[in-house]
Amino acid sequence: MKFAGIGLVMLAAICWGISGGIADVLMNKGWDPIVISLYRGVVGFICFLVWFLLRFRQNRGHSTRLYIWSLVAGVGVAGNFTFYFLSIEASSVAVAATLMYTAPVFVLLISFLLRIEHSTWFKWGCITGVLFGIILLTGAYNTESISVSFLGMAAGLAAGLSYALFIFGFKNASSIGNPHTTLTIAFFSFCLILFFFTDKDEAASVLASSDIGWFLLLGILGAGLSFILYVTGIRWTTPANASMVAMVEPVTASLFGVLVIGDHLTTIQTFGMVVILVTITVLSVKQSD
Repeated sequence: MKFAGIGLVMLAAICWGISGGIADVLMNKGWDPIVISLYRGVVGFICFLVWFLLRFRQNRGHSTRLYIWSLVAGVGVAGNFTFYFLSIEASSVAVAATLMYTAPVFVLLISFLLRIEHSTWFKWGCITGVLFGIILLTGAYNTESISVSFLGMAAGLAAGLSYALFIFGFKNASSIGNPHTTLTIAFFSFCLILFFFTDKDEAASVLASSDIGWFLLLGILGAGLSFILYVTGIRWTTPANASMVAMVEPVTASLFGVLVIGDHLTTIQTFGMVVILVTITVLSVKQSD
């Protein structure tokens, strides 16, 4: 079952990586990142609602704390999807996906501030390693010819911070209710939040456009199927293994961007991406242990 769990987590990560590439394709067609994010969440919500209804008898009693933490998770995933797509629009799929995976560093810094964890040389070394990788990836070491815009970098880091918020909310909500209940509530709140920020006319025009298939594929791969695979697979493997296997996402996103979309990464950017991913993997495994 351990290898089955690793396989499911890997499939989920591949789906997430491909979803970034699909979003880039849609943005190149002129669609707004917020509209793309909304449809990814709406399709995901429909998938989770079906999953919730199929397992209705297994649902535990609901409580106010479950709704609060699920709402926190919904805010996190709304920010994550939106900032991720904004970062792709302003930079590239590879850069955006890598910056998003700085989430464990944000979790660590917040834990320091809240005194949940004690700071150690190892943890600060990991934070320093990630910062060094970000500088190489974005070209911030040369302000005259920076390779990634400030908006692309800021949105990518904001996606990572939002991802950390989702993890925090989902973990607390899942300790109270079942994952399918938590995801259904979280993505319902996600849809409500983004609805207020979305161009309603553009969102409605998607239904009659020739790109509706891309939007459906994005929602199924990037939210519905991938999250179900992930929460199922993580039950059969350790958090350390899941953390390492999840790094398939930025690698998949990078390959999709380079091979399909035609993105280009310099040798220094590639090295910076490797530094970030290796450091985050080591940190995640150590924290799990």
